[in-house]
Amino acid sequence: MYLSKWIKISAAAVAAGFTATIAASVAVYHNLTHISDSEKDQGHHKAVAENTPEDNVWYLKQPIQEWHQLTPDGLTLRASYIPASSNSQRVVILAHGINHAREQMIPYARLFHENNFNVLMPDARAQGQSDGHRIGFGWPDRKDYLRWVDEVIQQVGTDAQIVLMGFSMGAATVLAAAGENLPANVKAIIADSGFASIYQMAKTTLRRDFHLPANPIVPIADWLARWRTGSRLSQERVDEQLKHAHVPILIIHGTKDQVVPLKHAKTLYEAIQGPKQSYIVPNAQHIGAYAQDPARYRQVLHDFLAQYL
Repeated sequence: MYLSKWIKISAAAVAAGFTATIAASVAVYHNLTHISDSEKDQGHHKAVAENTPEDNVWYLKQPIQEWHQLTPDGLTLRASYIPASSNSQRVVILAHGINHAREQMIPYARLFHENNFNVLMPDARAQGQSDGHRIGFGWPDRKDYLRWVDEVIQQVGTDAQIVLMGFSMGAATVLAAAGENLPANVKAIIADSGFASIYQMAKTTLRRDFHLPANPIVPIADWLARWRTGSRLSQERVDEQLKHAHVPILIIHGTKDQVVPLKHAKTLYEAIQGPKQSYIVPNAQHIGAYAQDPARYRQVLHDFLAQYL
């Protein structure tokens, strides 16, 4: 009798614990991937506020064109296009980080524009003024960037020479795109502070931001992702994409990056099969390499791109 009662109590406790774990996994997955309209607006304002007043004023003075893209899943994505000061076939497509917007790219847009590049600055899906409320951490975005590449070729011409450059989630986006069937117009890719695995980043984020154990919450969230999007987080491997890439790639990362650990840069670099280069910046924080040494950063970009443009 007592044994039977103990078994029932134990079973109830196990069931309650299992239910709580599932509930926590659902909540974590929602918090990691869902963004509200107000949060998108906050990301836009944050992106602007992080720039210098000089950079923001420069941007507002440009002859900005608004470009649009309709995705196969029905989202309208929006981007700013800044034509080069004089006739140029060179184009950089910039990819911003999570919980930001295209305005985060203003300093880099200015850097490239001053070197006579045309500049395209998209808002990622579910960010800025683009449609959507589910963040894909760069995985669905990689296909969006293929369509931006096609749009550039259509608008600028078949002789367009395109550079893809991304930061954090944007870096994962352009690196994941590198493993797709890119047109020959894409001459180089630059990834600053990117991550190799969305699954591993989910674990890191859970421990850092939510102070929760990664297991079993992230494995359960992994299957939730498949149910909701048709793709598991563990299958969304940026480093695996790079095994199919042939375009020259520059990896940039700071040694003191507390958001995306340096080991991701090493994993990414080792996975690249084609031409590659790395720029590891001592003591730089997440996306902090340019601010730490602007002159060196510009020189590294110039020397790398001079080989392919």
